[in-house]
Amino acid sequence: MNDSASNIPVVLVLSGSDPSGGAGIQADIESLVSHGCHCAPVITAITVQDTQDVHSYAPLDGTLIMEQARAVLEDMPVAAIKIGMLGSAEAVEAIYGVLQDYPDIPVVLDPVVASGNGTNLAESDVLEALDSLLLPHITVLTPNSLEARILAPAADNLDACAMALLEKGCEFVLVTGTHENTPSVTNTLYGNHRLLETFNWDRLPGSFHGSGCTLAASIAGLLAQGLEPFSAVHEAQAYTWETLVHAVRLGMGQPLPNRLFWARADEDEEE
Repeated sequence: MNDSASNIPVVLVLSGSDPSGGAGIQADIESLVSHGCHCAPVITAITVQDTQDVHSYAPLDGTLIMEQARAVLEDMPVAAIKIGMLGSAEAVEAIYGVLQDYPDIPVVLDPVVASGNGTNLAESDVLEALDSLLLPHITVLTPNSLEARILAPAADNLDACAMALLEKGCEFVLVTGTHENTPSVTNTLYGNHRLLETFNWDRLPGSFHGSGCTLAASIAGLLAQGLEPFSAVHEAQAYTWETLVHAVRLGMGQPLPNRLFWARADEDEEE
């Protein structure tokens, strides 16, 4: 056995499958490989989607989700967990049962509420289960501004949304500002009942298929590598921004983040 390979951090990912390869668990795998991690993928839902929208989806049975996750956790030294699309309240309950047994593993949750074009991916029962069961177990929550408002509907601004989500038990909340009408993209990190840091990034034209998955998976990968949350959040944003700068349009809809841009850069240097 290669001793160096045995030191590769394992990240358990629970998310939906995207046949376009732009988002979902396919995006998670590429992001984690880019951070030197091994991705252990657990499918929560099968989607019918392309680069334009999610057309339909079918959640997997909660017991099957739980059994997939436990098979990995009992076999591998999982260093972090990333959760994406949940699909059903039954899936939330299954994941909650798993997290209860592994309280020391950091968890990153990308609360996938809707597709990039607005298709609903989380019914009210899913949101209720997420709120009561999962949020108290989350190390880093990564909602975009629209998702933050959905998860904290009583709050009257994004700062209040983040504070409400911290009160629900999340350790850190990173609210991303890609959906806001601002000249640059402002992402804001909250923790310890206060605003911790504001990050500003040049706003790129258009929108992208899988940027939220890329960011959350990157944070999980960096936590698995041993970074503390603040550093992981900062470095993951920088990586994600680069994937968008190098994005490629492979379909008729949104461009896909080029999560392996660094490999092409190495080839260009050799030439």
